[in-house]
Amino acid sequence: MTNPSDSTAHRYTPELAAEIEKSWQSYWEEHGTFHAPNPVGALATDKPLPEDKLFVQDMFPYPSGAGLHVGHPLGYIATDVFARYNRMLGKNVLHTLGYDAFGLPAEQYAIQTGTHPRTTTMANIENMRHQLSILGLGHDARRSVATTDTEFYKWTQWIFLQIYNAWFDEEQQKARPVSELIEELESGQRQTKAGEDYATLSEEQKRAAVDEFRLVYLSNSTVNWCPGLGTVLANEEVTAEGKSERGNFPVFRKNLSQWMMRITAYTDRLLDDLELLDWPEKVKSMQRNWIGRSRGAEVTFTAEGHEIEVFTTRPDTLFGAEYVVLAPEHELVDALVSPVTYDADVDSRWTYGNDNPADAVEAYRADIAAKSDLERQENKEKTGVFLGTYAVNPVSGKRVPIFIADYVLTGYGTGAIMAVPAHDTRDYEFATEFGLPITEVVSGGDVTQEAYTEDGVLVNSANDEGLDLNGKNKAEAIAATIEWLAENGKGREKVQFKLRDWLFARQRYWGEPFPIVYDENGQAHALPESMLPIELPEVEDYKPVSFDPEDASSEPQPPLAKAREWVEVELDLGDGLKKYTRDTNVMPQWAGSSYYQLRYIDPVNDDKLVDLENERYWTGPRPERGGEKDPGGVDLYVGGVEHAVLHLLYSRFWHKVLYDLGHVTSKEPYYRLFNQGYIQAYAYTDSRGVYVPAAEVEEKDGKFYYNGEEVNQEYGKMGKSLKNAVAPDEICRDFGADTLRVYEMAMGPLDTSRPWATKDVVGAQRFLQRLWRLVIDETSGELACTDAELTKEDLQQLHRTIAGVRDDYASLRDNTVVAKLIEYVNYVTRTYGGAQGKGAPRAAVEPLAIMVSPVAPHIAEELWKRLGHEETITFESFPTFDEKYLVDDEIEIPVQINGKVKARVNVATDAEQDAVIAAALADEKIAAITEGKDIIKKIYVPGRMVNLVVKG
Repeated sequence: MTNPSDSTAHRYTPELAAEIEKSWQSYWEEHGTFHAPNPVGALATDKPLPEDKLFVQDMFPYPSGAGLHVGHPLGYIATDVFARYNRMLGKNVLHTLGYDAFGLPAEQYAIQTGTHPRTTTMANIENMRHQLSILGLGHDARRSVATTDTEFYKWTQWIFLQIYNAWFDEEQQKARPVSELIEELESGQRQTKAGEDYATLSEEQKRAAVDEFRLVYLSNSTVNWCPGLGTVLANEEVTAEGKSERGNFPVFRKNLSQWMMRITAYTDRLLDDLELLDWPEKVKSMQRNWIGRSRGAEVTFTAEGHEIEVFTTRPDTLFGAEYVVLAPEHELVDALVSPVTYDADVDSRWTYGNDNPADAVEAYRADIAAKSDLERQENKEKTGVFLGTYAVNPVSGKRVPIFIADYVLTGYGTGAIMAVPAHDTRDYEFATEFGLPITEVVSGGDVTQEAYTEDGVLVNSANDEGLDLNGKNKAEAIAATIEWLAENGKGREKVQFKLRDWLFARQRYWGEPFPIVYDENGQAHALPESMLPIELPEVEDYKPVSFDPEDASSEPQPPLAKAREWVEVELDLGDGLKKYTRDTNVMPQWAGSSYYQLRYIDPVNDDKLVDLENERYWTGPRPERGGEKDPGGVDLYVGGVEHAVLHLLYSRFWHKVLYDLGHVTSKEPYYRLFNQGYIQAYAYTDSRGVYVPAAEVEEKDGKFYYNGEEVNQEYGKMGKSLKNAVAPDEICRDFGADTLRVYEMAMGPLDTSRPWATKDVVGAQRFLQRLWRLVIDETSGELACTDAELTKEDLQQLHRTIAGVRDDYASLRDNTVVAKLIEYVNYVTRTYGGAQGKGAPRAAVEPLAIMVSPVAPHIAEELWKRLGHEETITFESFPTFDEKYLVDDEIEIPVQINGKVKARVNVATDAEQDAVIAAALADEKIAAITEGKDIIKKIYVPGRMVNLVVKG
């Protein structure tokens, strides 16, 4: 109970804040305040839609069992502020939040406890929803989705089928339905990849020929096999040390049959369309580097009746190619390795301690199996094995030895290189280690000491077959070499990409099942859309079969393989009831996050992924935004830079396929991207290196103590394991949600990281308390403002604040928004509060409440209501400013005497020279200094200064 005689009985306290916040959150939920209507469908409205609209999206969060700390909501609050501001500009704003809920942690917990991953996942989602709900985020809850919902992953499976049943037409540079491909093959308009006449093939051969075109295909490819986890891992799940990111188990390179997506078909479009996007240049550069487009030549070396295709960006250096290196996993290794023992004169460094090349290859492969791609590329110690056979250099005719070495990868180029040790650092290191020849073909350096990698003039580069590069520069020599190779059938011009096709399968339980079955011959069949969703079966054991972590020869056995009743099915796929087996792999976690913005648009549409009219309305091309080439997409996408490549690249690929097939009107999923920084924190370790609770550490004389023992301070991420996490629930309880929102937005620019300090939160609370006092009498709880008119100075302060705040909100500069609002509140408080006791004019505080509303919505709603308004403040028009109040009536002019400033005078901004000089001379300080002296010159630099030259 509050004491009526208490002068602060109605102060804005954490208790009052909690009451206000709970009340307004209930109001928003009951009234559907943040429901954004669609043009058509279940979420449509009878009312006319606003002409302008905005789609704001946060990157898909994973619902962790550890819950949120105060660093997590930073981006969510910022997007909420932006969305609320734009609603006040009259826009129809779509803003919601879903959950990327298929994940390894829930599955690992299921393995350990037997708890179904869905049980854990749903509990985590509910906890996260609760934590977020207290922040007052203006989300349209009707649109929230979770990737684990069957009604959501039905569409993940549906998109898989669209991609599986599509092929990429290189001539049209777009995806087309496989049915159109088959028509072209049957009519003879198109031949198979192998150049065969489709009509002459058997049914089995026809299926295989069509499969070679599909955007989804099965490939016996090299993957990261982790026996300790019992699953294949994506490259991003493997550390630089060649261990699994989770569990730190050894990872081996192994050939397995896996689903792949042909993302490489879209390399040019993925690169070129970056220019259409409003993204940070850093992110664009990261995508360009990941895709890695390079121009050069594909050169054919012949060896033992086989052709070795080599891609090089420097075909001009072919005369310096002294050996060929294949990746150890290259398909030609076993065909090219010599079946007989090494010749007696072979350098012992080439044999890997073996007498027989086949034994050397086997031993070498076993030794490098656990190395990651990164480790193989960065390894300074060059190792390799001579296959006992030779290839023919196509320009010189010279026989050169063939090696395998771990610094060559199957994932880039052709998995084979021509080694030019004189002009490539890695080749030079290998040649030096193995005693191989080094021939200079580009003049400019001493190749006996190191590789010369700069440009220069070609030397030692001519043959008797019409190719003479001597004396040419790099560009001339490359052009001449490519022309000669093409004319002589020994190579061709080629554009190569570093990007590899997307490995799209995991040997896990907790993921989306594939809508694929296999017949008795092992032939894959896509299921019809009518059978979707293919739901996960219940299983007794969630473990993939794991093996000895060091057993590289083991084979994956996914958990779904144990559900035999689910795996073995009888289906009628159009040719009668037959027995099939389901695919027992599941899709990677990236799948659901590759298109979720489309389900945000139409989340309850059971008939379509997204209605085209709704998609066009929210994400269709908008020339008024990006010009005639505007690609469409979400207006603002906010999240961490750690997703700069993989998630964004996969999303762009899926979206482009859907665009090609006519399922969306936008070419890109996300038009504008903003990378937020992070809230970090100090952590403390004791003498054992063990983390201690940061909240219980005391600082004394620049040192830090926990329970009397000095501890070490470190700065970095916030997290449960570091014992420095601060839960948003605690801050909201102790200060209020609006205080937390204001503090996080005020900490610094959104795109930079900043340290958390709970002791500083009180500053945001005091600002809101001053704001409250401008409207509410703390003693009586009555309205404290008056109907007084604003003075000229009031109007100037108000309109300058409006102008600055509008610009900052639009540009996501919420830290300077808060600074300007604090400055304005302080001005009004000085002028009308405190000892003045006048009461602030309503005309000064009503626009203030609206300006505060995006960043502190609960207190703004309460003040708005108490000011006598019946409707929510959410849709009030944001205040506008009058230019005349942004210009000063007077300016301050420094007055110099003989070049030194002696005084300053205020004059009208449009004052003429004579008036300014007269004001300067009339100043008391200037008059005293110039009394009895001669003023030789009177100089006025308009708007800048007055300079008086005085003698005597």
